[in-house]
Amino acid sequence: MADRILITGGAGFVGLHLARRLLREGAEVTLLDDLSRGRADRDLAEVRAGARLLRHDLTAPIPPDLLVGDFDEVYHLAAVVGVRQNNENPSLALNVNLRAVLNLLDWCRRRPPGRVYLSSTSEVADGATRLGLAPFPVPEDVPFVLPDPTLPRASYGLSKIVAETLLRQCADLFPVRIGRYHNIYGPRMGHDHVIPHFVARALARQDPFPIYGAAQTRAFCHIDDAVDATVGLTRLPGTEPVVANIGNDTEEIVIRDLAEQVVRLAGYAPTFEVFDPPPGSPDRRLPDLGRLRRTTGYAPRVDLSRGLRQTFDWYAAALGDDRGAAPPPPVRKRA
Repeated sequence: MADRILITGGAGFVGLHLARRLLREGAEVTLLDDLSRGRADRDLAEVRAGARLLRHDLTAPIPPDLLVGDFDEVYHLAAVVGVRQNNENPSLALNVNLRAVLNLLDWCRRRPPGRVYLSSTSEVADGATRLGLAPFPVPEDVPFVLPDPTLPRASYGLSKIVAETLLRQCADLFPVRIGRYHNIYGPRMGHDHVIPHFVARALARQDPFPIYGAAQTRAFCHIDDAVDATVGLTRLPGTEPVVANIGNDTEEIVIRDLAEQVVRLAGYAPTFEVFDPPPGSPDRRLPDLGRLRRTTGYAPRVDLSRGLRQTFDWYAAALGDDRGAAPPPPVRKRA
């Protein structure tokens, strides 16, 4: 009998790639999404051919008759994400993300699934690294710290800190797994992160080419590797809650070098114009993946060069179809 799987935020970036993977395994997949962010595009249509899509806003309780039967796995990916969204409306992440997890957990208490996975974020550890309370690479067992709650982007990390805490409190009802994503990228990831920003600028052949936080470093993880890690973590045996970083620790890169790789893909050589990083943006982000490797055997397979090429090609192709490609983001004030 096929596993019955629920993915909240299933029309979004991680959700759709995860659904593809689970459908290939023969699972019975239900996507729950309000389509406020996930696009009703060709990619979603392809997945809908094998999955069921239910439209629901998780800031409202789940109606008793909406989700029928028992689920073997629940992946809770629905959330307000992205620095731009949080800067423009910082209360939105707290309002949406907390109400969504509370309503999902209310439903899970009524119909306990086989196991529940929560997508969390590296931002829950950014405060500890900023204050020197965590080493690099950053492990999971660091204190939750909010150095400056007045920063708009702090609302997203705080919403995930609370969500992790709420989910852990349900560990006596079902196995709990929490994955902290570190700079996941790939096709169809939207337009609110550094790689799609760079790709949009390169496709528009911007010159000068603006870079924010050029000296900062990141370790980017391709979506295929992130999905493998997500499934492996969720299916770990045992009933104790497990929290693990998900990312790629093998190719830490300076943001300026990332920009150079992207413009080479576009075939031009612009002048780089360097600006201050966004407020609250960490200078470095590098996960300790020891726990994930030990427990699941995880090893990232997609190197940055191949993943960037695939992502660039997807956005270039999207210029001419229903998926669309965003114009380059506006240039902010100079450093």
